[in-house]
Amino acid sequence: MSPLAAFEEILHQINAYNAGADLALLRKAYDVSFEAHAGQVRESGEPYVKHPLEVAQILTKLKLDVPSIAAGLLHDTVEDTTYTQAQIKQQFTEEIAKLVEGVTKISKIPFRSQEEKQAENFRKMIVFMADDIRVVLIKLADRLHNMRTLEHLPEARRGRIAQETQDIYAPLANRLGIGWMKAELEDLCLRYLHPDEYADLSKKIRLKKDERDRMIGELIEVVKRNLVLYGFPGEVTGRSKHLNSIYQKMKRQGITFEEVYDLAAVRIITDTKMNCYGILGMIHSLWRPVPGRFKDYIGVPKSNLYQSLHTTVVGLKGQHVEFQIRTEEMHRVAEEGIAAHWKYKEQGRIDDRDDRLFAWLRQLVEWQQDLSDSRQFLDSVKMDLFGDVIYVFTPKGEIRELPSASSPIDFAYAIHTEIGHHCSGAKVNGKLVPLRHPLKSGDTVEILTTQTQTPTKDWLKYVRTPRAKTRIKHWIKVEEQRRSLELGRQLLERELRRFHLSPGEVFKSGKLEAQAKEAGLASTDDLLIAIGYGKFSAQQVANRLQPEPQLKEGLKEKIIGKIGLGDKGVSVRGVGDVLIHFSKCCNPLPGDPIIGFVTRGRGLSIHAVHCPNIDQLDYDKDRLVEVRWEAEQLESHPVQVTVLAVDRPGMLAAVSAAISAAQTNIRHAEISTSEARKAELNFVIDVKNTGHLDRVLKNIQKVDGVVHAKRVLRGG
Repeated sequence: MSPLAAFEEILHQINAYNAGADLALLRKAYDVSFEAHAGQVRESGEPYVKHPLEVAQILTKLKLDVPSIAAGLLHDTVEDTTYTQAQIKQQFTEEIAKLVEGVTKISKIPFRSQEEKQAENFRKMIVFMADDIRVVLIKLADRLHNMRTLEHLPEARRGRIAQETQDIYAPLANRLGIGWMKAELEDLCLRYLHPDEYADLSKKIRLKKDERDRMIGELIEVVKRNLVLYGFPGEVTGRSKHLNSIYQKMKRQGITFEEVYDLAAVRIITDTKMNCYGILGMIHSLWRPVPGRFKDYIGVPKSNLYQSLHTTVVGLKGQHVEFQIRTEEMHRVAEEGIAAHWKYKEQGRIDDRDDRLFAWLRQLVEWQQDLSDSRQFLDSVKMDLFGDVIYVFTPKGEIRELPSASSPIDFAYAIHTEIGHHCSGAKVNGKLVPLRHPLKSGDTVEILTTQTQTPTKDWLKYVRTPRAKTRIKHWIKVEEQRRSLELGRQLLERELRRFHLSPGEVFKSGKLEAQAKEAGLASTDDLLIAIGYGKFSAQQVANRLQPEPQLKEGLKEKIIGKIGLGDKGVSVRGVGDVLIHFSKCCNPLPGDPIIGFVTRGRGLSIHAVHCPNIDQLDYDKDRLVEVRWEAEQLESHPVQVTVLAVDRPGMLAAVSAAISAAQTNIRHAEISTSEARKAELNFVIDVKNTGHLDRVLKNIQKVDGVVHAKRVLRGG
């Protein structure tokens, strides 16, 4: 089909659902796109204009408005042609220009990594989405057509684009309620990320197609006869489940294709909710329902407004078949998703009722404002888009959707930030439970609060929602800054008095502000916070405030050293003369990759990069500093080693001798045995570095009867 013929077909489809559409504006958009992309071809060799036409066709399937489809036709002109944003605004409307800007790629911005580019690109999409939901719908249509033509790209690019689609765009289509788009994107991802499995599955499904089609046809005839018999109006259709759904079930349950019974689904569309439940009863009277496979998304809709009754029955010839029962309006929402919930005249705005149901969209906007790190923001979005959900109730019967295994703290923050901050306990179904208690669908949760209760770092171990994690980390950061400000002021005032300087006069003089600026800080408060954290020495600051003749020669250096040597043989970038201690949670050894964390008033805590607790320290990345081991290390470090061995006489003595042979001191040793004639030996030993530890472990492995020996890292 020629580009013009394809465009005329789009106009015909638009006119069918929007009779008053400004077709002249769309013709103008097509002409501009055709002219701008003239001479350009895609990787497939086809004229480039085919891509914006396909994007417009997808948007038409979603029944979007004229500005959206015009923006779909124009979305690549600014990036890939000489056409400018100003020209779009001049020749069309500001509304269309803003939509084009929202979907224009940001490839001209230099990024340190592909991951950072992906994260920042997604952040920008969310910012525009906050203003106009149509931006993300156009972006999804763009991605869908790119995935449909992915075969023409080099293999490396195919994998990267497919992975990004699987991580972000398919789940996003699902949360926006566009089920058919989510299914197609997932199948395309499977094709390029797991090509062998995709080909094998496609072949097996094709071989069974005729048999399956006959079975579905027979089911449909039985259902139609019974609908007439019981007086239910309804349209009945059948379909095969999409490939990725089958693949994920095989992977999740560890079964073969031949063991997947529910390959087919039947959909019944009727006129009222009452008839949906009536037809459900009819289906269950015809075939035996499979226990645990009934879901009522009409009574409890999904967060993306999806409504339907789902049930799986043992149908003809013992085959499992899923039935979906819904009204025409529910089906429209399932097909068009969020696009079904706003009026053309409102320029992409969602009405108040739907805005409340799409609260997660507002959460995305809040997260991107709260989280300065784009990759951290992207991780939060992935967590929200993926995973199973549960539906829990407030005491008043209101529903809250949360990730599976969320805690009462997640529930508290879902209600209100202040309720989360002061959550002191919870009742689940009328019984008191710990705050770490995992919630289940159907639970009724009552939150208990006290003003004296505030968030703790321990909460981060068992909250699941990005909202809760973000709020807790923000509270801890603000609170620690406040405490550090007070501590820094106290430490500096004490040093000033020791040098016979008046704290009041010093604070009024403006000298502290000058020192702060010299250190690259914005204000006196920032300098005091840095002193409270232990980044700067109060003594150094006080020394620099003395009259010039009293200054010793060695005290004229800047507050911040270039690279200072700590007191434990560790070089610290950006900090001089700092107290250092090694974290007991991971006991880093020379040779381990390490990172420093500036504690409040206790100097620098050194952690191994792979320490289990590092993730809990990311609420204030400014306090993470680069550190490295010095070349020469004489000091020994304690490390915990566990040994699994056969339980026999003399085993402890043999392993202890192997440790001693490697010039290592044993600080502590204990042994436990099991009925399976296995012994677990735990030691705390002194080693100089990771190389020394490796020699110790190799010595232990040589002992007859030892199964394995390894280093232990403690979490928590």
